[in-house]
Amino acid sequence: MSLNPYAGALGEREPVEVIRSTPERVEAVLNRLSAEQVEKRPAPNKWSVREIMAHLTDCEIAFGFRLRQAAAGVGLVQPFDQDDWARNYGEYSFAAAKATYRAVRAWNLAFIGSLTDEQRARAVTHPERGTMTVWTIVETMAGHDLHHLASLEKLAS
Repeated sequence: MSLNPYAGALGEREPVEVIRSTPERVEAVLNRLSAEQVEKRPAPNKWSVREIMAHLTDCEIAFGFRLRQAAAGVGLVQPFDQDDWARNYGEYSFAAAKATYRAVRAWNLAFIGSLTDEQRARAVTHPERGTMTVWTIVETMAGHDLHHLASLEKLAS
């Protein structure tokens, strides 16, 4: 598996700009949707818009923790099973997912902006992806954003 499984989605884009602009882009898509569209699954075993927002929120929390661990010099970050975490998504409200995502994203952006060059280059090991840098985690966040933004835009069309 690639160090950044979303590198293809990111391409040559600047990761911090992607991360900074994603909440507004997501909100623009979400504002076009009815309550029924938010809850509708596009196919069996595919996430609804509400579930995608819950996933983005979970990932924002996980990425933020990984960034802080890696920047502090912790050598190993833990993977998580997104399908296991998704089992609880039926209990999460759409409004809470949106609000939490925006708040944690703002917090993570402030943290990313505070990183020194030394911290950005600090190595950390992901058990499934291998050794990467703090900056690789930032790039993964940006690519993950673009991947799910494309899914949301497709569901809104």
